[in-house]
Amino acid sequence: MDEPSQPTPPTPVYVLAAHPNLRESRVNRRLQEAARSLPGVDLNDLYTSSADYEFDVPREQARCEAAQLLVLLHPIQWYSMPALMKLWFDEVLTFGWAYGSGTALRGKDLWLVASTGGSEASYHPQDYNRYFFDAFLPPYEQTAALCGLRFLPPMVLFGAHRASEQDIAGHVAVFRERLASYPHWPEMDELADCPTCEVPAFDRPLGRGA
Repeated sequence: MDEPSQPTPPTPVYVLAAHPNLRESRVNRRLQEAARSLPGVDLNDLYTSSADYEFDVPREQARCEAAQLLVLLHPIQWYSMPALMKLWFDEVLTFGWAYGSGTALRGKDLWLVASTGGSEASYHPQDYNRYFFDAFLPPYEQTAALCGLRFLPPMVLFGAHRASEQDIAGHVAVFRERLASYPHWPEMDELADCPTCEVPAFDRPLGRGA
């Protein structure tokens, strides 16, 4: 008699979340709760775990190594990520581990899940944000490329401050479904591999100063 097939374990995911005022959040708080509810998802709320601006770098690197999908979950602030997440990048993605001679992240995926206060229409050359939203993505895309990560199409909720309850609930449901079904997304086969970025060792001195 055939043995019953065992369920396939979920692909490990590391969600790096940053919201300076999570209690007041209408969107990110619920996205974090959805991520926490899923098996195989490791979530780190930076403004709770690293409120002193200190990181356990070896532990953070181990969490990244254990995951196949790295998720950046945050509101857009000044056209970028919150300050504590930027500090995490500075401290954790070290030369010789994440890029350069280091290949710890190569072959993994990076997914940006962001929310904005401004509407989608405001990200337009004729409106106050002056650029389409995609114009603010190159720092994310190139960081991914430098580390050998494939940058997946971002998931963005525009106008989060005024979004209806129905819109927020739908956004959270899609996010949860995407995490649960990764890597079996319909568009995966159409995505290009990550470009190769060779960084000469002499471009990165041993010290911190330039």
